[in-house]
Amino acid sequence: MSLRRRLTLSLLAILVLFAINVGTHFWGSYARSESMVAYRQAVEAAQLSTDLEQMLEDQQQQILVLATLRETTDDRLGDAEKSQESADLAAIRQRIEDLGAVSRDVTQLQYERLQEAADRLLGKWQAFYERYNEPAYEADVEDPSAYFATSQRLKELEQRQAFIAVQRANVIDRTILLTDRITVIGFLTSIFLTATLGLVLLRYTNASLKRLKRGTERIGAGDLDYRINDIEDQGELGDLAKAFNTMADKLRVAIEDEQQAKREADEANAAKSIFLANVSHELRTPLNAIIGYSEMLHDELGDPGAVDRESHRADLDKITLSGRQLLALIDDILDLSKIETGKMDLHCERFRPEEVLRQVCEGLAPLVREKQNRLELDLAPGLPALNSDATKFRQVLVNLLSNASKFTDGGAITVRARRAEAPYALSVAVTDTGIGMSEAQQARVFEAFVQAEPNTSAAYGGTGLGLAICRDFCELMGGRISVTSAPGRGSTFTVELPADPGSARAAA
Repeated sequence: MSLRRRLTLSLLAILVLFAINVGTHFWGSYARSESMVAYRQAVEAAQLSTDLEQMLEDQQQQILVLATLRETTDDRLGDAEKSQESADLAAIRQRIEDLGAVSRDVTQLQYERLQEAADRLLGKWQAFYERYNEPAYEADVEDPSAYFATSQRLKELEQRQAFIAVQRANVIDRTILLTDRITVIGFLTSIFLTATLGLVLLRYTNASLKRLKRGTERIGAGDLDYRINDIEDQGELGDLAKAFNTMADKLRVAIEDEQQAKREADEANAAKSIFLANVSHELRTPLNAIIGYSEMLHDELGDPGAVDRESHRADLDKITLSGRQLLALIDDILDLSKIETGKMDLHCERFRPEEVLRQVCEGLAPLVREKQNRLELDLAPGLPALNSDATKFRQVLVNLLSNASKFTDGGAITVRARRAEAPYALSVAVTDTGIGMSEAQQARVFEAFVQAEPNTSAAYGGTGLGLAICRDFCELMGGRISVTSAPGRGSTFTVELPADPGSARAAA
């Protein structure tokens, strides 16, 4: 069980006990309040009964006096006296109603009997006052049976109310005693349970934390193979142990990655050293040609006699070719430097890709023929126009055709252009039947300063920058370049470009 679940269950148990205590307190308060209300009502009913008894007795005495006077004298009741007596009877009725308002279900029967007897008595008294001045009226108010019946019902009600008041007092006493006992028991139980749960949680947490501490000390000391597996908790402490184990795994992986990065850095430094050696060789070859032919021309111009213009023209052509090779190499280095520093910009213009493809194929046709290769241009109808950098598009094609020609002897080179699937618009594939590449060589062929094999430069020349620049130019124009190849079966480099680099980047 997790620490969170243990704490939650402990908290719930304490809250349940607390809720029981609070509920008991409110229940006791409510019971005492109800009992007190009933007790007050019983007391109030007793007081009303006493007042009503006195009012009935007074009214009975007054009725008897008036009945005697009516028989012995000829005095009549005035309207004021009749109104006063009616008001007194109304007061008695109101007092009976007030007594009914404070009566409860347990006294309802006694009250109904009282009200029935009182209605008969008050009706007789009301008729006496109203017909008092009629000589023919024979009053029977001197008969005490109705008065005694009403008094008897009132006494029964008083006795019932007194009995209920005593019961309510006993209920209040029992309720106070019971709630006090439950409160004390709940309080003591809460203290015991809280102490017990606290000790259990402390012991459990202390043991788990000790295991975590031992694990962190082992891992911190460098023992990254150590694992904290003796934590029984499936919650937070278990998650913490898993986090330490994961941290140890990540540290081990990070150390291995750092060692791998160091090896890769060493390999990159070695590749750059090889690149510098290749560049030095590539720079030295055209420079030696430029210097050698320049010295030859200088010596020949210093000789007396006629100048051989054709010979000089051929030498100057070789100087020009070597200068262009040197310029192309320097341009490649500068382009790569601009790309790595983020200073390479696009100069977008709208152009037809088939026109650029024809120009590049025509321009490189002599280079292809030097190695007895055949160049085929396969253009699908309706190629889309591009709003991109035509110069960089041309340079990518030149690099791919130059590479294909360099690694192919007496074979075929095909340039095929088609519409591409979204999000790209144009697909250009350069296929050769040259030496081909293995999967490992394909994986690093687009890396800067790297050639498919270390001995490639010695056999075929080059610096290893061309394909890296092609990849960077394609990505800069919102496209991509890929290769498929097999050793001895040639290679196919495929360039896919969008119609507009801006829209391609927005879609990405």
